[in-house]
Amino acid sequence: MKNSIAKGHPEGLAAALDALSLLDPQKLDARWKAVYGSDPPDRLRRPLMIQALAYRLQEQALGGLRPATRRLLANIAGGEETRRGKAVESKRPVKAGAVLIREWHGTKHQVTALKDGFMFRGKRFQSLSKIAGEITGTRWSGPLFFGLKNSQQEKQHGAR
Repeated sequence: MKNSIAKGHPEGLAAALDALSLLDPQKLDARWKAVYGSDPPDRLRRPLMIQALAYRLQEQALGGLRPATRRLLANIAGGEETRRGKAVESKRPVKAGAVLIREWHGTKHQVTALKDGFMFRGKRFQSLSKIAGEITGTRWSGPLFFGLKNSQQEKQHGAR
């Protein structure tokens, strides 16, 4: 099985997706490393791992959603409250093992939450803001950059 499927060439996609469920745990971990470029998060269960790999393979073959399309879908899903700009508090803190993915200028960046910080490019960081600064070269609110807070919340709470 190939490590990735060429964009715009979905031939073999169905077979690659079917093959995921047949992989033993070691081969599934190796597939994750080949596709995401890192070890899978601790305690990531097999069904979710297969779904994440399947999504990434489909994204590689068929292309992913544009950021503008993602924002539009988020606004539609949020209904009128989101369109009016009403702040919605995030009730889900980032737990150890969570993987945050952010696209910046066409490059996807993956951060893994640890018990005492974050892992990015094989280095430990104490805050998401430090990682956001590393990616952008400027000062950013980490929770805002990674989509854990919206800009309305930032204005209300004074962070940035």
